[in-house]
Amino acid sequence: MVKKKRWFGILLAAIMVLLAACGGQTASQQAGEGEKKTAAGAEGEKKFKVGISQFVEHKALDAAREGFIKALKENGLEEGKNLEIDYQNAQADQSNTNTIAQKFAASKQDLILAIATPNAQALLQNVKDTPILFTAVSDPVGAKLVDNLEKPGKNITGFSDTPPDAIPNTIKSIKDFFPQAKSVGIIYNSGEANSVANVKIAKEELEKLQLKPVEATVTNTSEVKQASESLVGKVDAIYVPQDNTAVAALKTIVSTANKNKIPLFVGELESVRSGGFAGVGFEYSDIGYDTGLMAVKILKEGAKPGELAIGYPSKLTLTINKEAAKEQGIDIDKLPKEAMDKWKPQWIEKTETK
Repeated sequence: MVKKKRWFGILLAAIMVLLAACGGQTASQQAGEGEKKTAAGAEGEKKFKVGISQFVEHKALDAAREGFIKALKENGLEEGKNLEIDYQNAQADQSNTNTIAQKFAASKQDLILAIATPNAQALLQNVKDTPILFTAVSDPVGAKLVDNLEKPGKNITGFSDTPPDAIPNTIKSIKDFFPQAKSVGIIYNSGEANSVANVKIAKEELEKLQLKPVEATVTNTSEVKQASESLVGKVDAIYVPQDNTAVAALKTIVSTANKNKIPLFVGELESVRSGGFAGVGFEYSDIGYDTGLMAVKILKEGAKPGELAIGYPSKLTLTINKEAAKEQGIDIDKLPKEAMDKWKPQWIEKTETK
């Protein structure tokens, strides 16, 4: 009996030592396991790959891209953490849009953003399964990106930068501020589907107001200077629509307008900031942001692009650049009071030179 008690005591002591040892290791093990789980959680979190195909670098399209990325970040998708962005710029070359589209088709992105019409068209031709969003596209139906604005139906949707009232209002403002005007020059790339659609609307509005449209077409940015100079002496005002080629070389048009004292009207607010006299438009960063919210719905909520309606900017504003007015020989104090009361413009004090 004594022997059994001795063995029982030894066994009990051994168990106590073992438990103590296990208990001593538990805190460190728990900390280690917690670190492992945290690391595993970070490593296990899905990382999204997003391709961005942009037609050319200029302020409006750049602002749209920045707005898109901002929306992703504010909704938990951030570069360097759970998001990888592959940004490609076509440098205003149509052939480059196809090269970029083919690259993205082969690299299996989770979502692709097209900034401007040519890039969206190229992506739709080459990418069949990956969700495609577009922004800064003037006429999604005319460009044959979608058949229906409410239910696009394919693997593509996005935001148009041409709300129905934007172009007509800009053209009306030309006549309101310069009632004696007889003709308006239009500079655009006839090879851009979005520009052709914009100019068609502009010409219809000009003709309604008995203003003669004078077209100066280009095929690349190197031709923009000559095109703008060809309008001198022929027009009372110049209008630059949402044309990527013309806007990319806007400085040369501004220079011509300033030198020859011709009022320059433009199709978006970034171009007003860059030296246009006036334009009815919106912030491109806003439609980029809204497109980013669409991306969040697709990536995080599983929404289908074909079921998301095409969006439009909701707020339009007429903005006048005071410095540009002075450079173009326009005395703001002598503009018709009726026009000022009607449009209640916002003001930009100085032209941005960057």
